[in-house]
Amino acid sequence: MKFAGVIFDLDGVLCFTDKYHYQAWKKLADRLGIYFDEKINGRLRGVARMECLEIILEKSEKQYTDQEKKSFADEKNSCYRELLKNMTPDDISEEVRNTLNRLREKGLKLAVGSSSKNTPLILERTDLAKYFDAVSDGNNITRSKPDPEVFLKAAEGISCKPAECLVVEDALAGIEAGIAGGFKTAAIGDAVQYHRSDFELKTFSDLLSIVENK
Repeated sequence: MKFAGVIFDLDGVLCFTDKYHYQAWKKLADRLGIYFDEKINGRLRGVARMECLEIILEKSEKQYTDQEKKSFADEKNSCYRELLKNMTPDDISEEVRNTLNRLREKGLKLAVGSSSKNTPLILERTDLAKYFDAVSDGNNITRSKPDPEVFLKAAEGISCKPAECLVVEDALAGIEAGIAGGFKTAAIGDAVQYHRSDFELKTFSDLLSIVENK
C-alpha cells in the first residue's frame, strides 16, 4: 500500500529550537539553584512541558507544590516564547521546503504531530503552516508521546488511517508513539540509533525515495 499521508514531528525534524528550550530551562534552573546541563536537556526531547519540569526538579533538594510547578512551567514557556520571536523563515532549510513541496505535488496529505503547545507560533514564524493540511499539537491532546494520541488525531485531521501514514520522528518517544498507534515510522537524527523504526533517514529528502518506492 502506498502512503496517503505523512505526519511530522516539529522540533528536530522540520526545524530546530533546541537551543531556545535549553536557554529557557537553564534560566529557570539557575534561578532555582538547580544543576542543569545539555545532557539533562537531552532527556527532555519530545517530552511534554510538565514532564520536562519534573525531570529538572529531580536535581532539586526542595519539594514544590503543584501550584509552584505550574508557575515554573509558565515562567519557562514565557521565556521560550520570547526567544521564539527570533525565528524567521530562514530557519527552515531549502531541503525541507523543497521536500515538502515535492510530497504535496505527489498528492500526499501532510500533517504536524507535536507535543508542543507553541506549534502554531513556530509554524507562523517560520512560514511553514502553508504546507500542512492538519496540525495536532499540545493544545488538543491530553497525553504526550509515547502515547500515540497526537499522531492519531493528526491522521484523523487528514482523513487517513494510521496504516496509510508515515510518521517522521527524531525522538525515541515519538517512534514508540508511532508504533503504538499502528503507523509506519521513519527515524531521523537521534532516533536513528535506536533502530526501532521502519525506515532510517540520513537526510530529510530521503523521504522522497521512501514514498516513491513504497
